[in-house]
Amino acid sequence: MRPAASRARKMSNNYNDIPFGIRLLQSCSRQCPRFRAKKELCYKLSIFLLTFLAYVCYHMTRKPISVVKSVLHGNCSNTQARLHEAGDCGYAPFDGHDAKTLFGMLDSAFLFSYALAMFASGFIAERVSLRYFLSMGMILTGVFTYLFGLARTSNIHSIWYFILVQICAGICQTTGWPGVVTLVGRWFGKKKRGLIFGIWNSHTSIGNILGTLIAAYYVESDWALSFVVPGIIIAAVGFLLFLFLVDQPEIVGCYPQLAAQQERRLTNASDADDDEEQPRVNEADSISYRSAPTERTPILTRSHSETARARPAEGRPIGLVDALHIPGVVEFSLCLFFTKLVSYTFMFWLPLYIQSSSTFGPELSADLSTLFDVGGILGAIAAGYVSDLTGMSATICTVMLFFASPILLMYQQYGALSVTNSIVLLIIVGIFVNGPYALITTSVSAELGQHSSLEGNSNALATVTAIIDGTGSIGAAVGPLLAGFISSSSWQNVFYMLIIADLVAMLLLFRLVIRECGQLRRSYARIRIE
Repeated sequence: MRPAASRARKMSNNYNDIPFGIRLLQSCSRQCPRFRAKKELCYKLSIFLLTFLAYVCYHMTRKPISVVKSVLHGNCSNTQARLHEAGDCGYAPFDGHDAKTLFGMLDSAFLFSYALAMFASGFIAERVSLRYFLSMGMILTGVFTYLFGLARTSNIHSIWYFILVQICAGICQTTGWPGVVTLVGRWFGKKKRGLIFGIWNSHTSIGNILGTLIAAYYVESDWALSFVVPGIIIAAVGFLLFLFLVDQPEIVGCYPQLAAQQERRLTNASDADDDEEQPRVNEADSISYRSAPTERTPILTRSHSETARARPAEGRPIGLVDALHIPGVVEFSLCLFFTKLVSYTFMFWLPLYIQSSSTFGPELSADLSTLFDVGGILGAIAAGYVSDLTGMSATICTVMLFFASPILLMYQQYGALSVTNSIVLLIIVGIFVNGPYALITTSVSAELGQHSSLEGNSNALATVTAIIDGTGSIGAAVGPLLAGFISSSSWQNVFYMLIIADLVAMLLLFRLVIRECGQLRRSYARIRIE
């Protein structure tokens, strides 16, 4: 009786974990044989769309501040007007000569709180229901976004109010990335992961575009609505996730992880056969990537002591120290520090740079800045697709970073000469700047979070994702802060900073690139022998 009671209790708990909206849909679809036949595919599609929509909203609420900067600070001649309205003269306390410094403080308050809280967020995400985690995070993000716009309607002019709101918003935003990446990693296997994640990661750029367009629509009439409208939207979508997000495949009778484990066993068996025929590689130093036309699987070949440190108890969440011993985590984390520094400097300062370096108005400058995100969509998809074909993530990132540096210099020199130049160069810059950033934060993070050394433990995914994105977020905080100080002297110096950051990011992956190329040569040599 006890086993039967235990099974009944477990089934009851699983049913209670199913979101209300899914229960309603299940009751309506019981008479639909097509749904039963393709149940897992339907759930995968819902996860793809819901997580995509969620992160669109997260990024949509980050963009208004970059658009509104152009009206928060202006040339004021009327002291009395300066204290009250955000028209041509600005909005206190941002209407003085220290406006760029204050804007840098706001950006840093958001980004540093985001970066520091990200490590704790990944730790928490592995131990709670991701449905509640994401829903609550999105609703609270909407509240603090709304509070920023409320400052205008309530006539609040304290810089500490704005800083506090930005800090709270940054903490709430950390619920997004570990949650959505973990969900996609749980539901989707490794086949064509780079392309899937490349398409899925377009949510970042689409969110930036929507946030910019919404903010630009209201920026000249009532900038408070530039924050209020995105805040309401993300809170509504958060409630939608609470109703329909299935955070564990098992509670609805789907088991994609079993197929993934079977795939890994076949891969390991194939690799073992190859090892019997080929000389052994130095186990202490080599990180090898299996070269395949459709998918890539990193294979750990470290010493036994390092493997033991990286191997947690199966099925249990791992700690930060254990995650750092997974091969590639440190290198890609440091690389993301510099690539995200460049991307977020563009994200927070591009509309203001376009307006100050040209004759364009605030709305047109904001609209043009969205082209950087259009290029980001193309770059993410291209990087993911090529990664699937070659299995050489580090090499792809290095090549794109190499080309990004001269393109940044070209945009600084020629982008402001005409609208056509600005359009073309911004798209190209977006491709090469956001391509590596997107690949590392999605496909590479998910791959390292399900590394072979973890023996199928999917609970490590949120921690690995938080480490990589948290390190990158520190760079994202440093970039806009430095840009605020450096731009006071010259925008050209800001671009020099960005170019140096891209070059350093490229050098950090050099060791992994050498190993990938060596593995590729050995694969081709084995093919010729066969």
